[in-house]
Amino acid sequence: MESAVARRVRVVDDLRSASPTLARELAARAIAAVRDRGVFSWVLAGGSTPQALYEQLAEEHRADVPWRQAEVFFGDERCVGPKDPSSNFGAAWTALLSRIPVSRSAVHRMMGELRPPAEAARRYAHRVGPLREGRPRFDLVLLGLGPDGHTASLFPGSAALRVTDRSVVAVARAGRPPFVPRITLTLPALASSREVWFLVGGEDKAAAVAGVLAGPSAGDARWPGSLVRSQGPVTWFLDTAAAEKLPKSVRRAPPG
Repeated sequence: MESAVARRVRVVDDLRSASPTLARELAARAIAAVRDRGVFSWVLAGGSTPQALYEQLAEEHRADVPWRQAEVFFGDERCVGPKDPSSNFGAAWTALLSRIPVSRSAVHRMMGELRPPAEAARRYAHRVGPLREGRPRFDLVLLGLGPDGHTASLFPGSAALRVTDRSVVAVARAGRPPFVPRITLTLPALASSREVWFLVGGEDKAAAVAGVLAGPSAGDARWPGSLVRSQGPVTWFLDTAAAEKLPKSVRRAPPG
């Protein structure tokens, strides 16, 4: 894994109000990927932050994006069924996937209800397929960031951060109690991408954002988000609250 990462930082007043712009940019990525390679393969983020983007894509870009040539994956999932209120798949299905003409066979959900979780991780790794050096598996990966610096379900101190030989792993203990087992893409899987977008909003994320973006370019294991790499740029879309602890030199980075 390379020691440096091409980071771009874009600060907006509010991520929800910026969702039309983000949706247009994502739609353009999808159209270009299908034109150039015949498929747009992307990874969806969980949590509430990307919901406005998903809704904007469904409402304004249902007809102008070649969704039938899209392939959809997930960065992580809690070990719950798809109808559970905490399911990342369930939230994305409601906001986006049920509202666009994407092929159902091309929506690859993590089977959080499967036991043991390691078997769910093994099956999802089969869906992701082998990761090959220099050959990106995903066109675009969407990620969030937790107040503790975790991204996907890669938490500070987790053994999952040290995995180099698998694309998907089960995480038995994740975050603060009560512990909810999870399934997550690994750092090598996230790095097998042409581009990564972080979508981060809220004052409670400001310390983590500063830890990730103001720290060493090689990354800091205390802030797992800083360890994410891509074969192209890693762009951070931040609202003003999440960016408030960043040095001005970082906040003024060119938008790219």
